[in-house]
Amino acid sequence: MSDSKVGIIMGSKSDLNIMSEAAEILEILGVSAEVRIVSAHRTPKRMVEYAQNARERGLKVIIAGAGGAAHLPGMVASLTSLPVIGVPVKSRNSIDGWDSVLSILQMPGGIPVATVALDGAKNAGILAAEIIGTFDEEVAIRLDDYKKSLEEAVLQHNDDLERNGWKGNAIGFK
Repeated sequence: MSDSKVGIIMGSKSDLNIMSEAAEILEILGVSAEVRIVSAHRTPKRMVEYAQNARERGLKVIIAGAGGAAHLPGMVASLTSLPVIGVPVKSRNSIDGWDSVLSILQMPGGIPVATVALDGAKNAGILAAEIIGTFDEEVAIRLDDYKKSLEEAVLQHNDDLERNGWKGNAIGFK
């Protein structure tokens, strides 16, 4: 049994730059996660084993990132009843990321995959924490605090803008 509540998997090491954002936000929110490379095409047996054993190992949610044909999230979702969040990754061999987005988004009936924006691993981590927050009050409280901090940051930016004008604030707001 794993101590991790969220499994973060990706098709290759090149996806780690994006997928690490999910791990980072989960760490900030106090949600334990494991990070693994599990390729649907190059290690299919590993993928099957990972998905089929995820629940008994204690995972509650799986975040799966993939580029190109992006089969990993859907294949994992077909092998487990845990919620799967797909992160389409814009890879060097993708068609501007659209192949990944559509591959994850257009799942057949009966095999849902929650899909976030292209390279949206941070939002995948937040969504995973929200799912866990439905039964873990401490995580829910940390999420509320996190979202309050987002509001406070926007209000602070607005105060800076009003005080200094747009010319003094345009740098860094792009």
